[in-house]
Amino acid sequence: MSYIPQIIFLLLFVFAVGFFIQNMKKLIRNVKLGKAYWPTDHKNLRWRRVILNALGQKKMFKRPIPAILHFFVYAGFIIINIEILEIILDGLLGTHRLFAPLLGDLYAPFISFFEFLALGVLIGCVIFLIRRNILKIKRLNQPELNHWPRIDANTILTAEIILMILFLTLNTTDQVLQGRGDPHFFNTGRFFFTGFLMPLFDGLSTGTLIAIERICWWGHIIGILAFLNYLYYSKHLHILFAFPNTWYSKLDPQGKITNMPEIQREVALMLDPSAASTEAPGEPGRFGAKDIYDLKTTDLLGAFSCTECGRCTAVCPANITGKKLSPRKIMMDTRDRCEEIGRGIDKQGKDYKDEKSLLGDYITHEEIFACTTCQACVEACPVNIDPLNIIVQLRRYAIMEESQAPGNWNTMFTSTENNQAPWQFSPMDRANWIID
Repeated sequence: MSYIPQIIFLLLFVFAVGFFIQNMKKLIRNVKLGKAYWPTDHKNLRWRRVILNALGQKKMFKRPIPAILHFFVYAGFIIINIEILEIILDGLLGTHRLFAPLLGDLYAPFISFFEFLALGVLIGCVIFLIRRNILKIKRLNQPELNHWPRIDANTILTAEIILMILFLTLNTTDQVLQGRGDPHFFNTGRFFFTGFLMPLFDGLSTGTLIAIERICWWGHIIGILAFLNYLYYSKHLHILFAFPNTWYSKLDPQGKITNMPEIQREVALMLDPSAASTEAPGEPGRFGAKDIYDLKTTDLLGAFSCTECGRCTAVCPANITGKKLSPRKIMMDTRDRCEEIGRGIDKQGKDYKDEKSLLGDYITHEEIFACTTCQACVEACPVNIDPLNIIVQLRRYAIMEESQAPGNWNTMFTSTENNQAPWQFSPMDRANWIID
């Protein structure tokens, strides 16, 4: 008996898993470029969110048709890959359908269930390709999706279709070979869906069938391992990161914007200057955020969790009225900036710095000042990503560090400071509007 196929499989598997682990370490390092913030309060509520939003995709069902399609693709692809355990063990041990003798009569219904899921994945991916490239749904054809994002989306959908075709062809040829009495192909019983496809292969020779079955088997597992490592370069990283991002998402009411400790400290010192002498000396805090180092780790985690679905941008009133702001682009730009710094660290070491910044080189002042802070983008995101927090932090920096507030904003700030209201009239006249 030749062990060459098993050795090849082992080397391939070890290389793929090792490469995936290496990339995940880089990705986690990139997330940790932000200020460490990992909230763990209210664990029951956080688990509930993970189950409902990340696992159950509750928020996606505000758009029922794409939600149902996505659920079949997501659930089908994940559940089908349970079979990968059998394929891995077969590859390492040199067996064929290792679980068939163990499950007995349950094996055929088990695989038949996977086949129906595979068919759902295949149909869903075809429809998604049509929506993107033929129907050209508006939120899936915005300027920020030009070039690589569009290629990435089409690549992953096409890859899933190919994987499902390989899976179904593998099962069909396997069943035909079972009927021919080959001892290597254990008699599992008829699979429901591919059982109807068997006549398509009946006219082929046994040697040809074995070749097709082996090509599909190797193609399926190589495709899965390639898909695993492609995640690092793709927006489909949300398959993994949607769960931790939902866990760490903000629990405060959506309208609540957190105070800045740096400002609170300055106000406290104004009220009690003697308090400054009791404080340990240190670097003054930056107001807001200029680059990813000033954002929280949960903000960067959100950037890597973004699936670029565009639901946030589709409901953004600024974007709808023609403004430059796109919450999706905010998250994509944040992720791109993290990756740029990560590549620099890989080449030049952990002390790598460049002359760029998130605000200015990636995200413009025009974009952040177009935001109305209405929270629509936060509400729309299926996995609780918060583009608004990044926008607010960048805007705080632009106003308080760069004095870049729009002119009408400065008028409002001055009136609020002097009159305790945004309008330019005396506080004593604020109630005059009720006079008949």
